[in-house]
Amino acid sequence: MSSKPESVYKSYDIRGIYGATLTDRLAYLIGRAFATFLGGEGKTLVIGRDCRPHSEALFKHFSDGVRDQGFNVIDIGPVSTPMTYHAAGAFKADGAVMITASHNPPEWNGFKLCREGVVPVSGDTGIMDIKAIVESQKFAPKAKTRGTMKRKNIGAQYAAFVRGFSQLAKPLPVALDFANGMGVKEAQALPPEIVATRLFGTLDGTCPNHPANPLEPENLHDLQKTVRAGKFAFGAAFDGDADRAGFIDEKGGIIPPYLVTALIAGELLKAEKGAAILYDLRSSLVVKEVVEKRGKAMMTRVGHSHIKAHMRKEDAVFAGELSGHYYFKANHTAESAALAVLLVANIVAKSGKPLSQLIQPLRKHHHSGEINFTVARDPRQILADIKAAYSDGRVFELDGVSVEYPDWWFNIRCSNTEPLVRLNLESVKSPAHMVAKRDELKAAIACAAIVPATGKPIAKLLKALREYAG
Repeated sequence: MSSKPESVYKSYDIRGIYGATLTDRLAYLIGRAFATFLGGEGKTLVIGRDCRPHSEALFKHFSDGVRDQGFNVIDIGPVSTPMTYHAAGAFKADGAVMITASHNPPEWNGFKLCREGVVPVSGDTGIMDIKAIVESQKFAPKAKTRGTMKRKNIGAQYAAFVRGFSQLAKPLPVALDFANGMGVKEAQALPPEIVATRLFGTLDGTCPNHPANPLEPENLHDLQKTVRAGKFAFGAAFDGDADRAGFIDEKGGIIPPYLVTALIAGELLKAEKGAAILYDLRSSLVVKEVVEKRGKAMMTRVGHSHIKAHMRKEDAVFAGELSGHYYFKANHTAESAALAVLLVANIVAKSGKPLSQLIQPLRKHHHSGEINFTVARDPRQILADIKAAYSDGRVFELDGVSVEYPDWWFNIRCSNTEPLVRLNLESVKSPAHMVAKRDELKAAIACAAIVPATGKPIAKLLKALREYAG
């Protein structure tokens, strides 16, 4: 892992280890650079932050930077990331910043950036420009009049927004695991009909109980134990900045995010018939099948900046991502974990059926889940070799390499931040078929990763491997 400051500039945000790669001084310079990037003086930024021990210091220094450039700051205090996005839209700000490192360990922190209209600033759309400004020190001149600082509370407005979607007529018991993160704030927007049993509801950015990452099954054990011991409609777990949610059913079974996407999509399309709904290309085919019954299903790239841009282009009402992000047009085309929880609650309450029973018909295909491979060889070359070896399928390169066959498909992608190759695969035939194809791809990736050492032609190796596996 690089300890150099330039390593903080990522594909979707700015993120590093506080005091090492991300210092107070660098936060100040990034603040000045972000204001320079947005241009002008007298503009207004909304700034929120999570509960990590160093978030307050980063807030002060970043705010000093933007204010020295003549930008005004609306301080919304410790909040979730969805609340920051909502505040940016509600206050019609010229930009927004959330100080967080999401699910990363406590020593990490960073900045999620938006411009006017809650449009994300990503590596492709500004983060590398900000990096260049910091490194060259080519800031716009400091303003003659320093920007102002005002404190505003977005909690009541965000709660009114979320509760406007409630269809609950009576109390519904749920269990919520906050992992001591900003889900505590996010869940305050839920209506009183959701009677929540709260796990780890004290804000503590050191994550004293378990990491705030609901994608890792071991982080759901406490929630599962609670649900199995009581009578709950379902359980939900939030990540550190509460822009993601993981769900478990009333039996404590983990529900893959793509099935939650399908469930919510089907419900939204009852009122929004014909609407466009997006799903990331790693998701199960069942999402497309559910959406196409009443609406327009559209596959999209991975990553919040790509998904939000695609949603705006297609005027989509909703999008779901394999990582547990749920995006709503109504929330300025941004995430709202609270709204996802509420919509699942609505569905369960209206149906009168257990969540496990509602999800079961969606478990019709056989998905591998995401599998990561650490590789020494250039991941891009590995993708090229896999593409050549599987050229007999329908190949497309929306994000990495995807190949479709009549009864199965796979996607292989490079990580944006690490020397990793990521594989997702699904069979429409059987669990055994999925396992066979998964193991075939795992072997193919391993083979492609060591080709420079063997010196043998990759095409012949992979062809022989496929013939043997078949």
